[in-house]
Formats: sequence, structure tokens, C-alpha cells
Amino acid sequence: MSFLTYSYPVTLLILCPLVFLAGLVDSIAGGGGLVSLPAYVFAGLPIHICYGTNKFVNGCGTFCASINYFRSGCVYLKAAAFGIVGALLGSAAGARLALVLSPKALQICLLVILPVVAAIMIFNKDVGKAAKTNDLPEKIVLPGTFAAGLTVGCYDGFFGPGTGMFLTLILSSILHFELVKASGTTKLINFASNVGSTIMYLFAGKILFIVAFPCIICSIAGNFLGSKLAIKNGAKIIRPIIAVVAVMLIVRVVSDFVKL
Repeated sequence: MSFLTYSYPVTLLILCPLVFLAGLVDSIAGGGGLVSLPAYVFAGLPIHICYGTNKFVNGCGTFCASINYFRSGCVYLKAAAFGIVGALLGSAAGARLALVLSPKALQICLLVILPVVAAIMIFNKDVGKAAKTNDLPEKIVLPGTFAAGLTVGCYDGFFGPGTGMFLTLILSSILHFELVKASGTTKLINFASNVGSTIMYLFAGKILFIVAFPCIICSIAGNFLGSKLAIKNGAKIIRPIIAVVAVMLIVRVVSDFVKL
């Protein structure tokens, strides 16, 4: 409780609706951390506590979305297995890197990373396009998915927001997954990266459980609803959400620059 700037009820009043929205967005197109991470910061939690609590909560929500995609047959299981191994390795390494940096260094990294992410999402015209379904041989797809999990997992452990978009972009545009299956496979890989980084934050004592547990309920609800909508509506809903998240990235980086 000593970490809370506001009273406990006020803190939950700030966090719960935003965490629900983050889960909804993340389960459809990724990028939910762009909503949830600033929410923890706004609630007054120290930056490393924000990162650790955010990872723990998002991991639980992503697990729920993964189940929905899996039950609907929207996951390329063999590729997901390779991506999971890469994500576990990469996210643990990324979280260790984040833990040794000062809060000020993390803020500077946000200002460097966000414009790059925004530029990729806006100027790459392949974002959100349905690609040919698994027309590449497995000798390309499987190592490619492992490399994607390793690289983006490291990014996720270190920073996080936009991870799902990166993975969906790679799987659909480069490895030729159909868009909904790319989103479903992404959820399993993203869940693994959340597990890897959460373990690191847990051992470092950077998770505020009194805040995390109520937020988990909201995250699961958002992820459940969002994944159902994505499975039912496919690219019609995934594409616009990707565009919205890209705009959120721009707003976030402009806001950070104004505060400097």
C-alpha cells in the first residue's frame, strides 16, 4: 500500500476500466500496453513496479485470449511452439536489461523506441493485410517464428507496448499467416514472453499484488471479449484496431516529448 499515491479505491477506479480496455485492444491487434502501462504510471506507481505489475496482469489476460483462439482453431501450433521457446529466452533477457537501468534511462528508451514503432505501423502498407495462408515451407516458417519470438520477446521483456503488433506484422506479412491465425498464434507467443519477463520481475519484487489481482479480472474480461470479436469479424476489426493503436503510439510519444 505504501506505493500508492491515491487511496486504494481511487487507484482501482483509475486502473480497472483502462486495464479492461487494454485487454480488449491487446487481444485483437496487440498494443494493449499502450493503454495499461500509462495507467499504472498515472496511478502513481514507481516505474519498475508499473512494468512488473503490468506484465503479470497482461500475462493472465493474454492467457484467456489464447484459449479462445486455440479453441477456435486460429493457432498454428507447431510454429507457436517454436515462437514460445524464442519468446521465453528473449523476454527473460529483456527484463533483466530493464531491471538494471534507472527509471530515467527507461523514460529515455521510451522516447527512442516509440517513434520507431509508430513509423513501422504507419508507413508499412502490409500491416493488417490478409496474407496467403502458410504457403512457405516449414523449414522457413518454424525458424522464422523462433527468431520472431526471440527478438520481439526481448523487446517485450524490456519495454512491451506494441509487442503484439510486431508479432502479428511478422507472422502475416513476412511468414504469410492468414491474419486471424497470425493474431491467434501471436497470443500464445506473447503469453510466453509475458511469463518469462514476469518471473524476472517477481524475483525482483516488482509486482504489487494488491493492485494486480483486481486488475487481472478486468484484463481477462477485456481479452475474452476482444478475442471473441476478432475471431468472429476477422480482418474487418483487426485492421482498424491496428490503425488506432498506431495513432496511440504517436499520441504517447508526443505527450512524452511535451513533458520533457
